[in-house]
Amino acid sequence: MLIVFEGIDGAGKNTQITRLAAALAARNLPCESISFPVYSTFFGRLVERYLSGEFGPLDHVDPHFSAMLFAGDRLKQRERILGALNAGKTLLLDRYVASNLAHQGARVARERREAFLDWLRKLEYGAYELPAEDLVLYLRIEPDEAQHRARERTGNGHADLHESNLQHLAAAAAIYDQLARGENWITIDCIEPATGKPRSADEIHALVLAATDVRLARFRAMQALEAAGPETH
Repeated sequence: MLIVFEGIDGAGKNTQITRLAAALAARNLPCESISFPVYSTFFGRLVERYLSGEFGPLDHVDPHFSAMLFAGDRLKQRERILGALNAGKTLLLDRYVASNLAHQGARVARERREAFLDWLRKLEYGAYELPAEDLVLYLRIEPDEAQHRARERTGNGHADLHESNLQHLAAAAAIYDQLARGENWITIDCIEPATGKPRSADEIHALVLAATDVRLARFRAMQALEAAGPETH
């Protein structure tokens, strides 16, 4: 089963992946995790240069170019992804195709955005043949809070091109909200809607675990039907 954590910077995706991996391991469910970008790869190093501003400010970089860097980084991990899934592992990903759709789509004019998103889906799922997600856990957070957390995390106050631009984060968050209408998506608010207070990591983990358990049960049921053969359908 392929489970992806998505959300703008500062939502706590890495923390929740670590906690979910530990919970699955405690149940003797084999799992593996990958965090994108993988900066040690050829494309990952290019992504790092892009995010550091080496190729220019956001409005000077063609979103097709930056999108292909992120997609290329995932392509380098395709065999690892398929290997883990074929071995029966639950694979946890910190960012995946939707991250590219949200962040690079946010940099495209509205009248051209749908065509861009369609092109990017065809690149990653089609040309690169990356597997589709079984579950996307969208950790939703307001852009200003996300930017504040991202800056706190860096310690010295410096953030990458995406994190440092509040307008960009807001546009990416809006696209995430649209993508979250997909059938395999579950939205988890990092801020309690009723009170406006941040949810603790424990509270978010409980919601993540509940959502994962429901989808895992459904996934296993589907696998059992497929293993039993067409006469059971």
